[in-house]
Amino acid sequence: MRDPVPRVLAVIPARGGSEGVPGKNLAEVGGVPLVARAVRACREARLVSEVLVSTDDPAIAEAARAAGAATVERPAALSGSTATSETAVLHALDTDEARHGRLADVVLLVQCTSPFLTAEDVDGVASAVLEGADTAVTAAPFHGFLWREVAAGPTPSSGHGVNHDAAHRPRRQDRPEDLLETGAAYAMRGEGLRAVRHRFFGRTALVRTDPARVLEIDDPHDLARARALAPLLDGETPVGGRRPGPGDVDAVVLDFDGTQTDDTVQIDAEGRERVSVHRGDGLGIAALRDAGVPLLILSTEQNPVVTARARKLRIPVLHGVDRKDEALKQWCDEQGVDPARVLYAGNDANDLPCFALAGWPVAVAGAHEPVRRAARAVTTAPGGRGAVREIASWLLGPDLDSPRPTAPGTAEARP
Repeated sequence: MRDPVPRVLAVIPARGGSEGVPGKNLAEVGGVPLVARAVRACREARLVSEVLVSTDDPAIAEAARAAGAATVERPAALSGSTATSETAVLHALDTDEARHGRLADVVLLVQCTSPFLTAEDVDGVASAVLEGADTAVTAAPFHGFLWREVAAGPTPSSGHGVNHDAAHRPRRQDRPEDLLETGAAYAMRGEGLRAVRHRFFGRTALVRTDPARVLEIDDPHDLARARALAPLLDGETPVGGRRPGPGDVDAVVLDFDGTQTDDTVQIDAEGRERVSVHRGDGLGIAALRDAGVPLLILSTEQNPVVTARARKLRIPVLHGVDRKDEALKQWCDEQGVDPARVLYAGNDANDLPCFALAGWPVAVAGAHEPVRRAARAVTTAPGGRGAVREIASWLLGPDLDSPRPTAPGTAEARP
């Protein structure tokens, strides 16, 4: 039976060789390697089921795994400077299908060389294909006059207007708007990509992105510009310039909807509701529990699925709580835990009082804007797509032993 939840696979090609910038995919922008920045954007996207980095370089593979991606070793035949991105994506697609037993519904090609790609951009191209397009690409408004040099035989080359008549230069507002392909993110139907072996086919949707964030790193000057722009474009910074690590946190308290789920509800013909969770979060909770870290699920909702999930994860739950901050304070008193050493993860306005109480407030990606502003640490994975696993990797280290694949989401029925 076909899985009712479309599977979206993000593939990030990241070979070790680079002629323009040696070691480019490991070069840091904003203190983060380019490959890890691309992984982060994909993991923060709500629609992405799994992130695969295709590489021939062990150091890149290690950085990708530390950022939360799975990796696929790229064959030497696909690793040279003449190999196309499509060949790497197709190889990763085949590998992924062999691992999961089904072809991804949507395949994304995400480039490390666009350091300011956002989760919204990634979700934008994925959503366009899920909603009916065959392919999609990020594009930014462009108002420049393009010229091309044209050889004129024995005479010197002459400039030729490409997107305009050189004799007629209308005002910007009177010209049709052009869109510039950013090179950051592409989406394709899995079956269509396999058939045509190219990133564009059928109907292509243009997903608009912020032109201020458009930058492709092809040479050292581009890298220097990216590093200069990072403080302006990267937004929030974690506590003291870093995320919590081992020794910083004595307990972890988690909201449920939107933090451990993808914040959506599926309703069947009988009116029964289902929510989607991520197996990687179960792995993270198990690792924290086994390490002896006190855990609690704290939710205002009183749904049987919250109790069922907590029972499966073997952690306590308080739900149907009106004042979450009062419940959190009482729980800390009972546990003998200083609230200043509690990591609290949430996504909604009712989490703000807990953010004020906890020493390590964490807004999961996709959280409401006031929550993001109030938090001093922001996860690199969105709620329902591995946020808790990410938190566990901060506190216990990135190499969490996994007894099963962590990529695909699972759906649990509300009793």
